[in-house]
Amino acid sequence: MREILHIQGGQCGNQIGSKFWEVVCAEHGIDATGRYEGDSDLQLERVNVYYNEASCGRFVPRAVLMDLEPGTMDSVRSGTYGQIFRPDNFVFGQSGAGNNWAKGHYTEGAELIDSVLDVVRKEAENCDCIQGFQVCHSLGGGTGSGMGTLLISKIREEYPDRMMLTFSVFPSPKVSDTVVEPYNATLSVHQLVENADECMNYIYVSIMLKSNITIDVGDLNHLISATMSGVTCCLRFPGQLNSDLRKLAVNLIPFPRLHFFMVGFAPLTSRGSQQYRALSVPELTQQMWDSKNMMCAADPRHGRYLTASAVFRGKMSTKEVDEQMLNVQNKNSSYFVEWIPNNVKSTVCDIPPTGLKMASTFIGNSTSIQEMFRRVSEQFTAMFRRKAFLHWYTGEGMDEMEFTEAESNMNDLVSEYQQYQDATADEEGEYEEEEEEEYQD
Repeated sequence: MREILHIQGGQCGNQIGSKFWEVVCAEHGIDATGRYEGDSDLQLERVNVYYNEASCGRFVPRAVLMDLEPGTMDSVRSGTYGQIFRPDNFVFGQSGAGNNWAKGHYTEGAELIDSVLDVVRKEAENCDCIQGFQVCHSLGGGTGSGMGTLLISKIREEYPDRMMLTFSVFPSPKVSDTVVEPYNATLSVHQLVENADECMNYIYVSIMLKSNITIDVGDLNHLISATMSGVTCCLRFPGQLNSDLRKLAVNLIPFPRLHFFMVGFAPLTSRGSQQYRALSVPELTQQMWDSKNMMCAADPRHGRYLTASAVFRGKMSTKEVDEQMLNVQNKNSSYFVEWIPNNVKSTVCDIPPTGLKMASTFIGNSTSIQEMFRRVSEQFTAMFRRKAFLHWYTGEGMDEMEFTEAESNMNDLVSEYQQYQDATADEEGEYEEEEEEEYQD
């Protein structure tokens, strides 16, 4: 089986991660103790992707949970699904990272990383043919960002040919938990550009602001989990057009550094509300492409889509899905780069999420995501120019040079997105014509 190993780190990563396991357990009919309570063979057919079957018939998630302080771990353990995880897979320190990337990456995190890698290795050896790793973390704190990126680079060294997918929560433009978020996020992006294959980007507050209603973090985590399960549903359930992590990457990443995606989900319903009316494929498509449904603080209308992928779930005709997708591309052709024809991939999976008849997950590689990086970069520069808060990082052994490198790497990323946003198909054509003339001479 093509297994995926799930890793969650830091407070935010652990909260999203534990919500994700609730969603996946519900889809596969597995209760809080790991026993199968479902009613369909399809739920068990490829349950191995995320679960290991223990000798007593219980299903144990292939999950590694890490943090530098015990608080979040305790709340995960005492939560509804706390007993389902393997007790040895909780790896935590006592000191905390204090929202300091350097503590997570170089000092406290570096001390704990070998214990985490041992657990990761053990889980990976339990797999027949591991497809890749998915990491849940935030980029604004210390553990998820600092230790999360350290773990990603160590896994990359050890498993260079496996996919590395991250679900990364970016600092919000409107509300800040921590003053040093721009530092932590920039240093993390510097790592993710080099060591991750696919990064799904979320921003909590932008999801809240777009919904115009008061939502608690539980609901937000539920939404994020819905998109996470949507990305991998084709691996776990039969479908008419299948996709896996590698196919997703091949279809979405035209240039290796541009692997930061915006994610959307439709229909946006509140938890626990059963769907009163089934949406049609055109309605789903319209909702899915709506900028209000994007879970990050970048507006796709301010850029162009390099590529996009849509995962539809539920009983529907693939013909209708393809027609709708073509329709979107034809009507909004100015929002798609013309030098990548047919740049939207559709996937159809027959099994809908729990409680819905139909749903869709959207993953877009849009040049407008540079807004997010640009905003963080401006905040970073404002502080770094005055060397504010820098002593917390240099005190853990970091060098100013590393900050400068991270800043220029992120600015390069922004200009790469801008370059491809402005590129047209004709430029290449002219270039080829000139070449041909040279050959004729």
